[in-house]
Amino acid sequence: MSGLLLALDTAAARCAVALSRLDDGRLLARRDPLLGKGHAEVLMGLVGETLADAAADYADLAKIAVTVGPGSFTGVRVGVSAARALALALGVPAVGVTTLEALAFPHFRKGRPVVAAIDAKRGEIYAALFSPEGMPLAAPLVTAPDALAEHAAFRELAGDALFVGSGAALAAEALGLPAADRDTDAEWDIASVSALGAQKVPVAAPVPLYLRGADAKLAANSGIVARA
Repeated sequence: MSGLLLALDTAAARCAVALSRLDDGRLLARRDPLLGKGHAEVLMGLVGETLADAAADYADLAKIAVTVGPGSFTGVRVGVSAARALALALGVPAVGVTTLEALAFPHFRKGRPVVAAIDAKRGEIYAALFSPEGMPLAAPLVTAPDALAEHAAFRELAGDALFVGSGAALAAEALGLPAADRDTDAEWDIASVSALGAQKVPVAAPVPLYLRGADAKLAANSGIVARA
């Protein structure tokens, strides 16, 4: 078996791994236990188990995809470090997928813009805006909900949008859209990370997307980071 994509997600409470075919996107195996903490101790074991579930080997991997954030500082660092190390050892490309695009992905191509919003705590949200086809219309940002309307793309394009994620209600209400369609229970899934990773063209090694405080390290190669 060859031409496989390995997807990793350690950006939140789950430690998720999935294996899929690059040619047709078919998901072959996945593991996604809810850990909370301790991703570093578990991740590589899950990778081995997922490969075994699909009767595959490291030599079958042709590409790595990993969530780069925003999310848990430690979790993102664990996943990105593992993806980069595997890619280097195997001589294959690695690509980064933001948690916000993975959150929005199931709602693409349904005729409406999508606002993906995650409750970042500390009175802030992580948010991004996507076209109905999945093109980014507003870069990922961290902001107080009330300041979201200061961003023109959100103010002008969110009226017909679907709001998804733990910060969906905060974002919709901040934009004066209390009746907007929303799915506050939506979470990103490793299957979406896998599908998005298969689409991305490798440009540079993935780097963490930290959006605030001492963790804020802008990804120079991404061109998609903003802060309110």
